[in-house]
Amino acid sequence: MPGGRLTQQERRQIALGLADSLPYAEIARRLDRPTSTITREVMRNGGPTAYRADLAHRATERRAHRRGPASSRGPESVPQPHGRDAEAVAEYEETLTTALMASGLTKMTARVLTCLFTTDAGSLTASQLAQRLQVSPASVSKAITFLESQSLVRRERDERRRDRYVVDDELFYQATIASARSNDQLVETARQGVAVLGPHTPAAARLENIARFLDFISESITRAAEQAREVLHTGPGTTSNDPARPSPDHAWTAASTAPTRGR
Repeated sequence: MPGGRLTQQERRQIALGLADSLPYAEIARRLDRPTSTITREVMRNGGPTAYRADLAHRATERRAHRRGPASSRGPESVPQPHGRDAEAVAEYEETLTTALMASGLTKMTARVLTCLFTTDAGSLTASQLAQRLQVSPASVSKAITFLESQSLVRRERDERRRDRYVVDDELFYQATIASARSNDQLVETARQGVAVLGPHTPAAARLENIARFLDFISESITRAAEQAREVLHTGPGTTSNDPARPSPDHAWTAASTAPTRGR
């Protein structure tokens, strides 16, 4: 598998692949590149709908010219504990940021969440985030506001009465439950439409089917999250036979047979 930077011709092939609605994995296969390389390239250069090969190539050249041993700044310049390779950490942070962007986060919210994920303490102040990411406090504040609204970070006060933004083992449980609750709101709204449009009309039937589907999904997600919650507090050495850890088959069976409200 070839290494090194993408060539201009490869970028043009990426643009053609995107125009043909090819998945990143297929584009990567055709170029004999890792899928993560293609995903990162596209997401840092406008995303799948705005990617332009020539613009991406020029932007990469500009970034390369700006970099230098004496002027290197940002997360990769932070001293690394536990003997970690700073360059490898920086590369991983970029990969994780790209994956979070692909899941729907904006670039800044993804960068902030990545910074918190990869910090051993699991918490940083706004000023620490701004310093590590080399961005303005206002940019951090906007990102944090969104992440809090999605239950992806938690705010705490430290001994100096500074706000600290925290990610912990409950992060994905809380975010999953919040997602299920947002489905509940959509279910309720869809059923309001059934009453307004008339219960025996095609439009009302469509909304009722949507409500039933989302209701079932919400119940399944909530039940599965409750059963899997202990995984977040289980050490990596625990086997799947550990009674403290729900088996995947059991969790799936219980979730898929969960009773649905209002059916």
